[in-house]
Amino acid sequence: MRADLEIADIFRATGAAYRATHAGHLSLHQLKVMSAIENCRTAALGGHVEACEDCGQWRIAYNSCRNRHCPKCQGAAARTWLAEREADLLPVGYFHVVFTLPAEIADVAFQNKALVYDLLFRAASETMLTIAADPQHLGARIGITAVLHTWGSAMTHHPHIHMIVPGGGIALDGTRWVSSRPAFLLPVKVLGKLFRRLFLTRLLTLHDAARLAFFGSMAHLAERRAFLRHLAPVRKKRWVVYAKPPFAGPEAVLAYLSRYTHRVAISNRRLIRFDETGVTFRYKDYRRPDADRQQVMTLATDEFIRRFLLHVLPRGFHRIRHYGLLAGGSRKTSLALARELLAAAPPVTNDPPAEPDDFRPPCPCCGGRMIVIEVFERCRQPRGPPGARTTNRETAP
Repeated sequence: MRADLEIADIFRATGAAYRATHAGHLSLHQLKVMSAIENCRTAALGGHVEACEDCGQWRIAYNSCRNRHCPKCQGAAARTWLAEREADLLPVGYFHVVFTLPAEIADVAFQNKALVYDLLFRAASETMLTIAADPQHLGARIGITAVLHTWGSAMTHHPHIHMIVPGGGIALDGTRWVSSRPAFLLPVKVLGKLFRRLFLTRLLTLHDAARLAFFGSMAHLAERRAFLRHLAPVRKKRWVVYAKPPFAGPEAVLAYLSRYTHRVAISNRRLIRFDETGVTFRYKDYRRPDADRQQVMTLATDEFIRRFLLHVLPRGFHRIRHYGLLAGGSRKTSLALARELLAAAPPVTNDPPAEPDDFRPPCPCCGGRMIVIEVFERCRQPRGPPGARTTNRETAP
């Protein structure tokens, strides 16, 4: 069902003016994201007409843009992805671990997204795998599903990685399953120190290889001494690694993943109002007590769009990655061994039904089945049956 206010409404009303004002300062990828969201589920992308076999009611279904930054297009992608992940779950507790970059590093990341976000993934995953393999801690090879988020609740630039980690792993000799303690996976202070060392060492290597770019007020950081001075404070501060209590069963893991894996910077349901004063939306202020965290903010429309576009990822960048037992090439073999060591039954694979399911949507009027009677191309309007009752449907297959 369509929300009362959508990101698309804001882009359609002010996107052209924003692009004109900021011409030359928006990347081609950002422009494409704006255009995709503006055109999503409109005649600009084409669609089809469905009609009820029983009562004759018909409706228009416009195509979706399928852009990963579009708030309306992530539901179907998340459901497909989750169905594939359900078979990977093991009968153990799962932990939620978060790695966050300090503000000084986030500034560097903003001007070097692909390189620094990739480094964040590599440093965080290597930290977890290294400490977990240490016999002083777990002494096992663990599995990790990692998801990159680049935003805070108010859409500020705040790069961090969410990890879902089984509570244990396969012993390094492959002969047994090593379980973590019920409410403790790995020491966060140890994780933070190794994460800081790995990340800063490799970031400096990137700088020495002249692979980092700096612009505007940060242009001086291209000089090595200035860059070292910029990094000096973060070498001494504690880097935040946060481990939440374990989930209450596999169903809770899937519920969490459904909320986090395909999330965008702000969802349509958080929008409250859009008028001449700007865009008003709900956000969480984590500095406040739990009962008082839900707050309301109004931003000028230009600032709202600017913040949204901060989180457009580089083209082709993978924001969901798997490591250790869940790494792509060895996933099936590792999970089969883990289930064997846990004496757990393999996941149930449902046999295909003798007769295929009827995927035709029901008629909103009489409950009959809707069939496609016309397909129309981009920027064309459908004809539809003359004199029939019609509704618009904003979800497309």
